[in-house]
Parts: sequence; C-alpha cells; structure tokens
Amino acid sequence: MTDVVDAPARPARLNYVGGSWVPSASGETYTKANPMRPSETVGKFSSSSEADAGAAVAAARAAFGAWAALPMARRAGYLTAAAAVLESRLEEVARDMTIEMGKPLREARGEAARASQILRFAASEAFRPVGEHFEQASGAEVSTRRRPVGVVALITPWNFPCAIPVWKLAPALVYGNTVVLKLAYEAPLTGLHIAQAFAEADLPAGVLNVLTGRGSTVGAALVRDERVDAISFTGSVPTGRSVRDEATKLGKRVQLELGGHNPLIVMADADLDRAVEAAYAGAFWSAGQKCTATRRIFVQNDVYDRFRSQLLARIERGKVGDPLDPDVEVGPIVNETQFDDVMGAINRARDAGYAVAAGGDRADDHGFLIAPTLFEDVPDDAFLSCEEVFGPVTSLYHFATLDEALERANAVEFGLSAGIFTSSLAAAARFGNEAQAGLLHVNSQTAGADVHVPFGGIKASGFGPHEQGRAAMEFYTDTVTLYVDP
Repeated sequence: MTDVVDAPARPARLNYVGGSWVPSASGETYTKANPMRPSETVGKFSSSSEADAGAAVAAARAAFGAWAALPMARRAGYLTAAAAVLESRLEEVARDMTIEMGKPLREARGEAARASQILRFAASEAFRPVGEHFEQASGAEVSTRRRPVGVVALITPWNFPCAIPVWKLAPALVYGNTVVLKLAYEAPLTGLHIAQAFAEADLPAGVLNVLTGRGSTVGAALVRDERVDAISFTGSVPTGRSVRDEATKLGKRVQLELGGHNPLIVMADADLDRAVEAAYAGAFWSAGQKCTATRRIFVQNDVYDRFRSQLLARIERGKVGDPLDPDVEVGPIVNETQFDDVMGAINRARDAGYAVAAGGDRADDHGFLIAPTLFEDVPDDAFLSCEEVFGPVTSLYHFATLDEALERANAVEFGLSAGIFTSSLAAAARFGNEAQAGLLHVNSQTAGADVHVPFGGIKASGFGPHEQGRAAMEFYTDTVTLYVDP
C-alpha cells in the first residue's frame, strides 16, 4: 500500500491520484535538470509504473458516475476556482516552467496566464447550448443531448507544459468526463501546479488524476487499459501513429495533435517590417520548440534580398541566453538529447552543402543554447525542407508567383499551420482556399492560437476532432438523439 502525503503548500514531486499525493508504487524517482544550467536539478519526481497508471484509471472510473451526474454549472465552478489559484501563482508557475524546460520567462508568463483563460472559457461552456430541438410532422419531439465519453487519458508534451494539459483537461472535465493526465517527462513541475490548483479547488477525489514518468511506460499502459474510453495525445508523428493504431484496435476514441513543417509566404506587396518580425518570432521564439514554428520562409523574388537583409539584422539583434532574463527571446533546448538531435541536423545540412546565413553553432559552453539558425539555397526535396527539426532552425526560399509558392508550401506530409504576408485581398483569398493546413494566418506568424477557437492540423499533423473552443465538444462528448412521442 502506498503512503499518502498531505497536500502541500506548493506542488509535491508526487503523483496526484484519487485526491491524494502519493509516490510511485515502486518508490522509484527520476531527476530533472535545468537545461540552462545542467548541473542544477529542478527536483526528483515519481517514475510511475503500470501499476500507478492502473490505480489512476481505477480512481477515475470510480469517480465518473457522480461527476457525470453533477450539474454542468457546478462542474464549471471547480474550473473557475482552479483558474483563480493559478492566477494567484502566475509568477511561480512561470518561473518553474522556465527552469525546467527553458522557455523564456516572458513567454512562460503568457502561457501561465493563458491556462487560466482556458479554464474560464471552458467553464463558460456550462452556460451555452449543448443540444438541439427538432419537430416532426407526426407531432413527436426530437432533441439531441451531449453525454460524457467516460474516462479519458491525456498524454501531453513538454514544450507547452501548462497550456496543453489545461486545454485538454478543461473541456474534458466540464463536459462530465474524469481524467488521467500523464505529464511530460521533461516538464513535470509545471503540470503539478495544475494538479495543486484543482486540489485547492476541492475537486472531488478521482475526477482528475495526474502522473509523472516515462511515456513508454505510463502512456503505453493508459493506451492499453480497457477501462480508458478515449485518448488525447500531443507529440511526435511516429509515437502518435502508434497510439492511434493501438487504441483504435481496442475501440477507443483517439485525438492526435502531431508535428508540423509550417510555411510562411512573403509576397512582394507585404509590409516587410511586420513580415520579418513574424518570421523571427515564428521560427525562433521558444527556441523553435513548438509544432507551429515557422520552418520554411518563401519570399517573392522582387523583395528577397531586402527581406533577407532585414531578417539577418533581426537575428543579430535578438537576445539569446538565460531564459530567466526578461529580455531574452531565445533560451535553451530542453535537454542534451534534444540538443544533440538539433545540432546533428544542422551539421548534416551543412555537410550537404546548404548555405548557413546565420547561426549554426552552440551559443554558449554550458547551457543547451543554439544560436538562431537560418539556411538558404536548400532544395525542396532536402530533409530540411520536409522533416521537422525541433529547434531554432528555419530555411529561406525564393519564389516567383503565388501559384509556385502555394504548390511548394503544400508539398510536405504535414498540414498544421501556414501563413502569408500580403496587402492583396485576392492573394489572401487564394491562400485561405488553397493552403493545406488546419491553421491559416494572414499577416501574422504561424505560431499562436486563441483559447476560444479550434486548434488542429490536417494530413500527417492531426487525427480526430480539433482541440479548443467549441470544437472540443466533439471529442469529449457523445451525441444522443432522443425521440419523445406525446
């Protein structure tokens, strides 16, 4: 029997299961290092096992009936209470996010604030229609209603360790599901703040259960567990496809948000100052560690040289360094393995003869910092043009016509996000009709999403209903049609 620890003033480095803070059943832990100062540790966290996953699912299953029967407005009250807790600790949450995964403090603050906004939006759904009413010629009444799916498992990534867990769990809870949340191995502390917020909001035991540990152990156990009704996963394409195949064989509902290779098209009539800023932010903020990052920048021939010159100047002005510095724009890569992968891709591209216009090197001798890197003269069939390099790396391309730009922009397996800068309504309309991505941006960067609108990709970038906004209802509820003949 595992020991139960009283809820602490700040998050324990423990699992949160059945309303209690508990260590892993095995007692095993792992240590998370600070990516800016790898010799410093953030803390020790539970290295959860299959038994821990099973206990969390059992707690969620036991809590489901009472939670689903609770009026939706009362469920929403717990979300608004948790939002208030997170808001009161915004600086602490942001700082912990920065030291455990390297996101610059300026971005971490925005993400922590966004998590509270997501909770409040989801709570507001309790006061909006969740069904329709129809009439038949026979006089019978027909209506639809929404019912919760059941127990949902949420498997979340390290690059948005506050926003993504919340944008999954908030609609899951408000629509009456119970949740097992598996936090990212590389960013557990931020997610445990979420668990702490709901604990302080007095959420009924078992409604939300939170686990830390390796995805290959905990995530796999959740996918296989027959008591789990649905899986929402954000991560890499290969892992996502494995989750999909395993879960659908068991009849589970599956939602995937996967990678991207997002293009930005800059037309000759664009506002170049704004386009350059959007290209820089889209490619290099968060050290390029986001699925919506700008990976390919297509610039029309007439303005290519001007755009290139301005972008290089913006890269030169950008501040790379300690993410706790509020002026730093580009912080470290999350860990040594990821750092080696990104540097390996840069060296592979350099060895292939592709021109390095900026960066391409380590930015210091201790933290996992990589200088913002810009390639050019890269063929469209090169790996840099087709494969996602999850770091501060992007490539610059010439194009002559919008026809050419759209064809080349669409010529990858991914379809998450795409952007265009133009002052032409005709070009913007064509882009909106023909760009193959789930998120389209006109005169804004490829990264970013609002809390009240759908988020998700097409092609290899996504599977199942989109996330966020009212679209979340499609995944977290079943539609029931009710006939009543008086």
